[in-house]
Amino acid sequence: MTTRRPRSTSGGPARPALRPPGSRRTGRLLRAAALALALAACTAPPVRTPIGPAPLHRPPATTVRALHRLVAAGAPGAASLITRDADLHASRFSTAGVADLRSGRRMGRYDRFRAGSLTKTLVATVVLQLAAEGRLALDDTAARRLAQGPQRTGPGVPRSALTPLARVTIRQLLDHTSGLFNYTDDAALARRLHGTGFGAHRYDTYTPAALLRIALSHPPTAPLGARYSYSNTNYLVLGMIIEAVTGRSYAEEIRRRLLVPVQLRRTSFPGTDPALPQPHGRAYSEAGHHRVDATALDPSRAGAAGEMVTTLDDLNRFFAALLGGKLLPPREMAELRDERTTGGAYGLGLYATRLRCGVTVWGHNGNINGSYAQTAGSADGRHLVSYRLNTDDLTDPARGTAVLTAEFCPRTKGTARATAAAGDGRPGS
Repeated sequence: MTTRRPRSTSGGPARPALRPPGSRRTGRLLRAAALALALAACTAPPVRTPIGPAPLHRPPATTVRALHRLVAAGAPGAASLITRDADLHASRFSTAGVADLRSGRRMGRYDRFRAGSLTKTLVATVVLQLAAEGRLALDDTAARRLAQGPQRTGPGVPRSALTPLARVTIRQLLDHTSGLFNYTDDAALARRLHGTGFGAHRYDTYTPAALLRIALSHPPTAPLGARYSYSNTNYLVLGMIIEAVTGRSYAEEIRRRLLVPVQLRRTSFPGTDPALPQPHGRAYSEAGHHRVDATALDPSRAGAAGEMVTTLDDLNRFFAALLGGKLLPPREMAELRDERTTGGAYGLGLYATRLRCGVTVWGHNGNINGSYAQTAGSADGRHLVSYRLNTDDLTDPARGTAVLTAEFCPRTKGTARATAAAGDGRPGS
């Protein structure tokens, strides 16, 4: 803690106070009292005056240069939060650029932002908790579980539309080997979500069932279980399965099971609310070769695949609890990290990034209109970095990976590229 000299309210130098009127006798009495106190101090034990808590040790600001490179590459602003030894009180927050192009305001540590596909890791954690409780099995089919209970999130999916889900398992949804078409790749929908139609359609509301019907109107992108193929449709269906099994929306279950126990007080699932909670900066996106302010939008376009609003602190807090084994039993933790069926590309809502220096970190990334974010950490969750941009346009994935390299490979010079397919290049919602 630092102190500063008091200054006068007039703005000039502080002057000593004038001596109040009084007699010389008063001065002699005060000097005598001071002498008595000094003599007593020579014989009495010293009194230690508390001076407040010791200064916190903070991790070095290793990511600053990488953040500035992201801004130089076109991001209006970038920020990161480093946590070591799972101690958020001793974290290091760094920022570059601005949160608001008009005001020049810088990003704040507790600014809310849309986290996109980082939502998927929380959805997967709830699904694995339900598996640990015996309320579903990872080899159950999606169609069977969707038929288990009513859907409160919108009109149900017709039985004929569920036929493609009759053989798709929950595990294949979690690790993106279902082959289901990614609904955000539908050309007409993409023009409304991200293209020239964004301005006119930013407040459109979508139900999970309607988005699923769009996905199922397309043929599969790969044979069932044949290969990894990232699809937001998978987690859209998982959100519906959570509701069918529990009778509560996936957002309610995440709140009950994760937000409250882990104390993620600044994380929310807005549903159809287009506004970001305060405090927040602005979000910028490219639409038709023009930069637009994408701060306000109806997040039902993303749903369980990417609607979450959060902060860097809450991301580090959640991943510290997850990777530290506080949210899942050992068996489900092993399932979470199992990337064998995807050839090392993806686990069950989590993936490994293998940096050039030989370090492997675990986490997820996400993007949605006007926002990009990623969290990565050591296998035990004690060393974490989360970073974010207030744009969804990460033109060079290697620049994002460089943030991780700067923190986890501090002796590596230059920009490092991940040596595995798992990395910043994965599309988010």
